[in-house]
Amino acid sequence: MNSYLLIMALSGVVILSFFFNILSKKTNIPSVILLIGLGIGIKAIMTANNILDKDLALDTILEILGNIGLVMIVLEAALDLKLEREKTGLIIRSFIIAVLGIGGSMFAIGGFFLYIFPSTSFYTAIVYATPLSIMSSAIIIPSVGRLTGKKKEFMVYESTFSDIVGIMVFYFMIGADGVSEKGAQGSLFFEIVLNIGVTFLLSVVVAYVMVYLFQHLRMQVKLFLIIAVLILLFAVGKYFHLSSLLIILAFGLVLNNTELFFQGKLSKFFNHEQVKPILHDFHNLTLESAFLVRTFFFVVFGLSITLSSLYNLEVAINSFVIVGIFYAIRVILLRFVSRENLFPEVFIAPRGLITVLLFFVLLKHDTIHIPNFDTGLLLYPILISSIVMMIALIAYKGEKVADVLFPKIPIVGGSSKKVVDPERERRMEENTEKQDFDGF
Repeated sequence: MNSYLLIMALSGVVILSFFFNILSKKTNIPSVILLIGLGIGIKAIMTANNILDKDLALDTILEILGNIGLVMIVLEAALDLKLEREKTGLIIRSFIIAVLGIGGSMFAIGGFFLYIFPSTSFYTAIVYATPLSIMSSAIIIPSVGRLTGKKKEFMVYESTFSDIVGIMVFYFMIGADGVSEKGAQGSLFFEIVLNIGVTFLLSVVVAYVMVYLFQHLRMQVKLFLIIAVLILLFAVGKYFHLSSLLIILAFGLVLNNTELFFQGKLSKFFNHEQVKPILHDFHNLTLESAFLVRTFFFVVFGLSITLSSLYNLEVAINSFVIVGIFYAIRVILLRFVSRENLFPEVFIAPRGLITVLLFFVLLKHDTIHIPNFDTGLLLYPILISSIVMMIALIAYKGEKVADVLFPKIPIVGGSSKKVVDPERERRMEENTEKQDFDGF
């Protein structure tokens, strides 16, 4: 392919993604759906012109983009979290619901996988259910910007905890499979506790050191240096089978809550006024970087989709059952644990980047494998849960879905005249004027 055409294509994808985000803010249509659709469209065009290379290694590209995306998403979320005493109850409730939601969904969806794949083992079914049990902060955080304070904070905390806890559980189970193969099942619990302990201590130390260095860097180019170091630490941690997302989360939390973590004697090592403007720039850079990685991840995911799986009625029915399972569990949890967070939170449970990324990890695993597993069982839940969230957010604002997605243009006397809704016009103008990468 001509290099200039490739540059034009990549630039066009970024520009379209920017407008997708504006459209998403105005209509609540999740930008992930538009990006996946763009990838499917690009694949169709490339196939029609015989320029789709079978050796493009989309799985490898997705894995790289996904891991970088994980770092940026968790960092972005951590930089949005303020740890305050009055929020203790909210944080605890969101953590409990995230953990119980993952656990309940894993066993319920795993049981359903045993039913539709009777030849598989229970352990394999549970592992395959894990990616579908994790909520996507990559979709939720940009989508809840119009919710009220506590509802927005609850969803940010819950989705962040769901990502981190879900990923830790997934890799622990992958590691547990390796341990059981060696015949050392008795050491599994010890290994898990040791992993968490080592990672926690390392995360605290690294977070303080990184934040201390953050304020003392005097070079013009330093923000990408910090991001590169964080990605390096994440990769090193993964290589040694540590839960290295904790390092990213700890750094973001310490940096955004310096008044809490730098008290007493530690306060002399930190200058809040000196760091404040740098933190603002770093936050913007993180948002934009997450936007860029997220854009190409979902477009490449669209490129990798085999549309034939969408035409399979059995896959579609099974996918609706899976979605029904994790929504049923969510209704029960919110009803009994956090009654003040019922609507629209109960319908805000999309699956996305984490689900796809962990599934591609499974594809490369030798011992944990379901031979007839159709990728449509991932694609359908991602699309369905995103559409359900879109409808719930529109309904929460008191608007009709049809009016938001398809503004009425009645024909009077043979001419078209657009009916102007003052409130809608005000909201659209406000969204456009205040467009500031928030949620990208």
